[in-house]
Amino acid sequence: MSPVQSENCLQIGRELTRGLGAGGNPEIGMNAANESKEAIEGALYGADMVFVTAGMGGGTGTGGVPVIASIAKSMGILTVGIVTTPFSFEGRRRTVQAQEGIAALRDNVDTLIVIPNDKLLTAVTQSTAVTEAFNLADDILRQGVRGISDIIMAQD
Repeated sequence: MSPVQSENCLQIGRELTRGLGAGGNPEIGMNAANESKEAIEGALYGADMVFVTAGMGGGTGTGGVPVIASIAKSMGILTVGIVTTPFSFEGRRRTVQAQEGIAALRDNVDTLIVIPNDKLLTAVTQSTAVTEAFNLADDILRQGVRGISDIIMAQD
């Protein structure tokens, strides 16, 4: 995903991954989140609602986001998941990993929104660069979070 401007950034699995990510392996993503459980709890402390977002199919999001959601839910925080599934051109392995990650996430959120990246292809042309297509997917996630957040904040 695109870099996020935030006051509170948290690198999960600092010891396990040494900042190199999960290498497309959801088990490493899961272990990275578990390694950072206390830091995640600290970051979530005091929150009434948490959005967990990820592009599913790789390692960090697929393996880590269900753990983060589980931590949030165990803290009594309303937890909303918004994830994308891989583009079909990313291959069967990523699709299967995404399905498994979504199943794990579903058990740990109050609400889950799944956005198929392939649906985004209707918004681009054949000449659209792959990186631009991924950026579009990130933007859709951002818009989803903002839309839900705006609705909730308007009710306060």
